Amino acid sequence: MTASDQQTKQTKQDDHATFAHVSRGYYPTIVALFTATLLISNISATKGVAFFSDSSLTLGPLQVLPIITDGGFFLFPLAYILGDILSEVYGFKATRRAIYLGFGALILAAICFWILIELPPADFYENQEALTSVVGVYPRLLLAGLAGYFVGQMLNSLTLVMIKERTKEKHLWARLIGSTVVAEFFDTLIFCAIAAGAIGINTWSDFINYVIIGFLWKTLVEVLAMPITYRVISYVKQREPTYRL
Repeated sequence: MTASDQQTKQTKQDDHATFAHVSRGYYPTIVALFTATLLISNISATKGVAFFSDSSLTLGPLQVLPIITDGGFFLFPLAYILGDILSEVYGFKATRRAIYLGFGALILAAICFWILIELPPADFYENQEALTSVVGVYPRLLLAGLAGYFVGQMLNSLTLVMIKERTKEKHLWARLIGSTVVAEFFDTLIFCAIAAGAIGINTWSDFINYVIIGFLWKTLVEVLAMPITYRVISYVKQREPTYRL
């Protein structure tokens, strides 16, 4: 190519706007899902939920005890599944970056909700009290979520990576289950200890129920979802150009 041709090509390029190239890896997508899951589940957790709350309910000779939890119970385990995928494929440093991003998103949400409550309501707006009762407890739930989430996700990633250093590509099930048991226990205990009063749990029996049910539920969901987690991890590993099996 002559100097004239190069100059012509450069001139044509200069006629177009310049944009950065988007990474083709799956890391940004997984991090986005990870952060969204945390935000939605923490907002959902503002509602206390009770199953089988009728004390007279029986199952044969056994009395069915109530199950006490919060509204984020069905979504929050997904955050740990995504955390497992990040840790297994990208390692601790990359997962830690994702945890920091989620941490920042939760703080931003709390600030926005606080501003929203403090803004003067219009004369025609009749839901200020309802809004305050729902998102007004969010700062306490935010503290619970941040503390539990930070400790739990860090332990989850550290445990998984430490096991992987020993097992390499073998025994993925051991990494997933081992990291889940450690992380979910401390996450659930910390979150419930701070959030219980905010959603109306005021007795020791309900608190213990809340912790045990939360831990067992989250762990069970991850175990049941393991076949899907296996396939997603395999899919991402095979399509990440920098990953070497």
